[in-house]
Order: sequence, then structure tokens, then C-alpha cells
Amino acid sequence: MMIRSGAPLRECDSRKSSVAAKKTRKSYHGWFVLSSKGLTRGSLEPFGFLSHERSRSTHHGLHPVGNGMNEENAAENESSQPKPLSATARRCLGVLVEKAKTTPDGYPLSLAGLITGCNQKSNRSPQMQVDESDALLALDELRAAGAAREIQGSGRVTKYRHAAYEWLGVDSPGAAIVTELMLRGPQTAGELRTRASRMHKFPDLDSLKTELASLIEKGLVESLTPPGRGQTFAHCLYTPQERLYLVDKIKKQDASSAAPSQTDSGSASPAKAANDDRIDKIQDRLDSVTAKLEALEKRLEFLES
Repeated sequence: MMIRSGAPLRECDSRKSSVAAKKTRKSYHGWFVLSSKGLTRGSLEPFGFLSHERSRSTHHGLHPVGNGMNEENAAENESSQPKPLSATARRCLGVLVEKAKTTPDGYPLSLAGLITGCNQKSNRSPQMQVDESDALLALDELRAAGAAREIQGSGRVTKYRHAAYEWLGVDSPGAAIVTELMLRGPQTAGELRTRASRMHKFPDLDSLKTELASLIEKGLVESLTPPGRGQTFAHCLYTPQERLYLVDKIKKQDASSAAPSQTDSGSASPAKAANDDRIDKIQDRLDSVTAKLEALEKRLEFLES
């Protein structure tokens, strides 16, 4: 409604404006929401394993008794949750974040550099053989989700960079943890602290657990096993089918583990983690040297052309 400057706002105009605003807020019916962030599209529950049940009465504009969250806020929370990604898309996103932090000289990544990072042997579980077609499809998926961007580098070479901070709604420590979970799969808090510290330094285990609690609250990380020694954490970007398989696999591993073998694995775990850390550092150094060589080659090509 347009009101001329200096014209008094009549009571009937005010009432009509209020009614119109209420209609606008209730007009999304599960699809669009007018919020402080603008017009956003609602979505179905992004993770089949998160317990965000909604009352039937909410769909009719009614709010359940005792529930402080109204229809608009509920839809906004659902639409803000990152959706699950395919395995190759998760690997590509993890590599982009990892290389941005560990080898900034070679970032953003070319398609060839991204494929190399996806297929490297260290700091990856499971091992993958990603080809150019796989990587391009994964990048299309990430761009559509708003998790990655394509840019033009020097010499008209197409390069790729992540948008994980905005897409996940995290800062540096949170991105480091989620990235390690995407690259290596489910891990304990101790393993995460050792491995994620190459991207963000966690001074002690408590600092990592504090960040884990924040990520769990945001719906980005979950615990696959009960609290206690050996508690295992995973990211929430798996598809529902992948997660069911993962939970079943963890249960079978726990059931087949005997008490003596747990003691042996517990004593060997710190040594294995330290060895993995050394391998990671060597790989990061190799990636840095490779990135510098590629930059020098491009400069030579430019000077010779």
C-alpha cells in the first residue's frame, strides 16, 4: 500500500495493512516463507534420521500447545539445513576446503588438481577413483546446492572454490571437523582432534568437544555410538540409505569386538594416529610443492607466449 508523504495513516488503513501482512506470512503452505532473510523455499526433512517432527495442526496455521516455534520459524529452520550430498560431491567439497587451508598457494583448484586430491591415498577413507566426468557431475551438484563456485583463473583456466562456510553456517573450527569427517568417515573425538588440527589448531580435547557439541546442535554432526570411550561421530550429509548402512556397519563392528581386542586396539590407536598425522604432513608438503611448480609453469608459459 502506497501512502503519500504527510498523509495521516487512518485506522482502517492500518488494520488492512496488518491483515495483509498476516496473510502474506501464512501463504507459503509448506513451500515459501517470508522471513527476515527474504523469500525462501521450504523443504522436506533434509535428513531422514533427524527427529524434527511437525504436528499436523501446524499445516493448517495452528500451533501445538506448549510449542514455542511457530510455522514460519519451523519452515525457516528446515530450509536452512544443508541437504545430503552424493559421495563424490562430499569428497570434492572436502578436498576444496582441505586444500584451501593446507595449501593456499595452489587454491582455488583446477579440475585436474581437484581430481588428484580426491584420489590421493593419504587422509582418505574410502579410497576413490574419481575421473573427470565424476568430478564435473559432483561440481554441478555442489554449485546447485550453493556449496561451491566456478571462477576464471589466470590464463583463462577454470578453477573451483568452496562456499562451505556460508553453506554449512560454520566458522574455521567447525569447517575443519566436518571436512575431516567427509574425507575420512566416522571418527572418535581423539582422532578428530589429531587430524583436524592440521586445518585448525585445537589446543585440547575439550575445545574440540565444545565445537562438536555446537555442530551437533546445528544438525551437521551426530554421534553414531553411545557416549563414553570410543564414541564415534559422523557428519549429517549422508543420504538416508548411506546412513542406515553406516549405522548397521558400526553395530556389527561393536558386536564383533571382544574385550581383549579392544584393549589392544586402544593401545595401538595413538601410534596409528601419530603415523597418520606424519603422512598427512608429508602429503600437504608435497601438495604445496606441486602447487608452486604449477604456478611457475604457468608464469613461464605466459612469458614465452
